[in-house]
Amino acid sequence: MELKNGRYQVQGLDLLQLGEQFGLPLYVYDGEKIHSQINRLKSAFAGADLRLKYAMKALSTPGVLQLFKNAGVGLDAVSIEEVRLGLKVGFAPQQIMFTTSCLPFCDIEQAVELGVVINLDSIPAVAMFGERYGSSVPLCVRLNPHIRAGGNAKIQTGHKESKFGISIEQLDELLTVVERFKINVSGLHVHTGSDILDPEAFIKGQEVLFQAAVRFRDLQFIDFGGGFKVAYAPGDQAIDLEELGPKMVQAFNAFCRDYGKALQIWFEPGKFMVSEAGLLLVETTVVKQTPNITFAGVNSGLNHLIRPMMYDAYHHITNLSNPTAPESNYNVVGYICETDTFGSQLSLNEVRRGDVLAIMNAGAYGYTMSSNYNSKPRPAELLIYQGQPHLLTHRETFEDVLKNYVFNLAL
Repeated sequence: MELKNGRYQVQGLDLLQLGEQFGLPLYVYDGEKIHSQINRLKSAFAGADLRLKYAMKALSTPGVLQLFKNAGVGLDAVSIEEVRLGLKVGFAPQQIMFTTSCLPFCDIEQAVELGVVINLDSIPAVAMFGERYGSSVPLCVRLNPHIRAGGNAKIQTGHKESKFGISIEQLDELLTVVERFKINVSGLHVHTGSDILDPEAFIKGQEVLFQAAVRFRDLQFIDFGGGFKVAYAPGDQAIDLEELGPKMVQAFNAFCRDYGKALQIWFEPGKFMVSEAGLLLVETTVVKQTPNITFAGVNSGLNHLIRPMMYDAYHHITNLSNPTAPESNYNVVGYICETDTFGSQLSLNEVRRGDVLAIMNAGAYGYTMSSNYNSKPRPAELLIYQGQPHLLTHRETFEDVLKNYVFNLAL
């Protein structure tokens, strides 16, 4: 988003005009930014046989998935429904990794029938898989490296207390199950968390996987997950991919030489791909002054973007309608009957009723985590691609909210 001639734009399109055309609230995604992130990853990890699997839980709207498909990026799916959505968009089964956690085994059986790559994260699941399929279906195994990395504790997934992955301390037990059922382990996987700034977290995870990988002789790939930190505020730090990539590639290629076989290196970024590409445009419904705080109330809430309330996530907010006015401090709050504060004590250009605010970094875990709480409909989604707006998702109506309810029961 850039300010040009007093108006905020994305790819030359005026955001206020888009809000008028498509209505508010409105999710807007910048396709050029998504392509830029894809290209950064490809460049950083050049020199290795790289495969990118977009973590589609971050933003699974079909039009966005199509953009990734056209760019040659595969998918990481975490539910059988996400698998089916990816296939419906047109991804080939082998382009989709199905990463499971506490899912019923029938979902895994469905995924095997669909032909996608299976990634299991518990010894009981591996044992059931081995008993059912033996060596006939390749399997990836997710390990827990016991590394605490990333943002706050709610988004750290590789530490000892995390539910995700098979503890690295249980490697011998895992290998016993693999040998018992002659399981064809084709891949190893680790994912330590999200918002990881320190490259050393990835280096440590890489070392843990290398130590484990030498005990599996039929590997085709090693998956190092995702979690690359992006910037959320002006001046905020982001991970230095240009430093991290060459280090990991050098170590990976050296490991492959020692292993005696060229392997693929996989990553499955989600937030890194789409977070900075997304905006949530909202309209100010009231400016409410109290003796201590000035509230800017907007026509959205935690039903549309729950990250600030669920994860204490910071989202920079800009007043699109009044960009040159003096700044004051505001608490930007939603219209839900909960404490749905988007940001506290934010310095914004003077906010007036009717002003349109842009909530930044709303591309990841925004629309995909939205709901109909308070019986509210969800907003429309818009992709700006090659300078043109493309409607991805129609704005819900009240009739959409009601469609699955059963009325007029004979009670």
